Amino acid sequence: MAYTPAGSFTTRPTLQGTFGMTASTHWLGTASAQAVLERGGNAFDAAAAGAFVLHVVEPHLNGPGGDMTGVFVTAGNPSEPVVLMGQGPAPAAATREHYLAEGLELVPGAGALAAAVPAAVDAWLLLLRDHGTWELTDVLSFAIGYARNGHPVLDRVGSTIASVAALFTEHWPTSAALWMPDGKVPAGGDIVKNVAYADVLERLIAASEGVADDGGTPAPRSARIDAARREWRVGFVAKAAVAFLATPHRHSSGTDHAGVMTEADFAGFSAGYEPAATLEFRGHTIAKTGPWGQGPALLQTLAILDGFDDEYLDPSTALGAHTILEAQKLAIADREAYYGDAAVPLDYLLSPEYAAERRQLIGEQASHAFRPGGVPGHKPFLPPLRTEYLPPSLAARGEDAFAGVGEPTVQPSGETRGDTCHIDVVDQWGNMVSATPSGGWLQSSPAIPELGFCLGSRLQMTWLEDGAPSTLAPGKRPRTTLTPTLVLRDGKAVAALGSPGGDQQDQWQLLYLLRTIVGGYEPQQAIDAPAFHTTSIPGSFWPRTWTPGGAVVEDRLGGNVIAGLEARGHIVTRAGDWSLGRLSAVVRDPETGVLKAAANPRGGQGYAAGR
Repeated sequence: MAYTPAGSFTTRPTLQGTFGMTASTHWLGTASAQAVLERGGNAFDAAAAGAFVLHVVEPHLNGPGGDMTGVFVTAGNPSEPVVLMGQGPAPAAATREHYLAEGLELVPGAGALAAAVPAAVDAWLLLLRDHGTWELTDVLSFAIGYARNGHPVLDRVGSTIASVAALFTEHWPTSAALWMPDGKVPAGGDIVKNVAYADVLERLIAASEGVADDGGTPAPRSARIDAARREWRVGFVAKAAVAFLATPHRHSSGTDHAGVMTEADFAGFSAGYEPAATLEFRGHTIAKTGPWGQGPALLQTLAILDGFDDEYLDPSTALGAHTILEAQKLAIADREAYYGDAAVPLDYLLSPEYAAERRQLIGEQASHAFRPGGVPGHKPFLPPLRTEYLPPSLAARGEDAFAGVGEPTVQPSGETRGDTCHIDVVDQWGNMVSATPSGGWLQSSPAIPELGFCLGSRLQMTWLEDGAPSTLAPGKRPRTTLTPTLVLRDGKAVAALGSPGGDQQDQWQLLYLLRTIVGGYEPQQAIDAPAFHTTSIPGSFWPRTWTPGGAVVEDRLGGNVIAGLEARGHIVTRAGDWSLGRLSAVVRDPETGVLKAAANPRGGQGYAAGR
């Protein structure tokens, strides 16, 4: 059986050039980052500038109060992928005992009790300090301009705000004031401003410019950027956030609670660097975060699939789609059983012997079971397997439970399933970065008036059950879904990619990797090709339900393939023709210096640029 060839039509070309390439989930983020490259900045200057713009133009997908993870290589060390760790931990007072005493069974999906310590801003400033070349004022100028002067808002921002308008009006008046001025939900194309956030960025710049040595000479660039980081962690941002969220407010549980974040929590966190987790697959090295994120589950999936012939790795056939879905279920079951900010037996989980053992479990019929593997010396955590969940307080009021598949959705109570954004940049020198900023979206918790943003809700990925590697604990990072990817070949980086989508992020990236590495697709061909994912896994986002045997597919996968999946026992949900996956990617050929870029057409929002 031959691997399905790529379609001759693509929604846009795979861009090619030799100067620099950028791709992201919003054209203004892409254009801003590319403008930095055009003015002599490197990939890290460009990525930071684009990321701060994404805070402004995709506020329903990420915010300054959220988190991010990145993976990158530098031109000076192109063979060593490094993880940029921008995932904050649980506050010191975020104990499971406190949450249980508050009457909660799950960490809420919206509200300040779901907030980890904000980490995205510190991470971007750290990357800029160590690997960028530009001054902070120049990097932030794009975001400040869009925040202070306004930008045409996306339709999806307006629809997100509309879906939580009652929550804002009745319970989060500061969010209503920021996002519904004069009581009106913005329509697509309306000019939207966020003057408070522009003020925050300008105050960070002022803090950096006010630093001088004993003789009055301006401090070095690194010291100035550190001064801005210090102002974020111990200055006005921390003080305003902590004071505001100490007042009880409505959570997705349907009950009111105060936040537990303190100024000491802000002050105690610093972003950092870590070695990447890697796996060799078909002549390529795939680099991901450590198992405090879900990234190694993609590596486990590839390890399982590597033992099959190519015909089993074709997402466009019933055989391939079935095999891929089954491998993902096994790897993600291990994610739930073993992953967290803990001692994770990753070497064993990624070993060829363990992959072979897991591979034997894939049969001709779809599994509807939760099947983590056995690891010597480790007891697997078995999470609650709920097909539906409704907190008692919502049930008493007759409100509906969360329902939705495909792209992340937002419910009237504010909970969400993984809204996120992404950016990739490669420059002419060979610096390459893939980053997935998220959290702190406008529906996470009430907006802090002085700051123009809210805190995130990443702690909803922790459990209140005892004994899990991802059980809620003070100072412990939640097991995040943020999972950018870097690909190396012959010891040199050749691709950076990623996608929003919560639990689907790596599932959609897997299809890209298989189609480009095994099938020989060009980047845009792989992004445009029909996508699918399994829902036969415990969800990472509140209310943490699953659909045994569930598979969500784009209709373009084809009637015969979908019928083949159903015949194999998959419970298939058709999501429409262009609904799943929001990937972007940049590519570099180390031999020729040719650069490429591609971005997702779904939703009419993501764009690539370069020359």
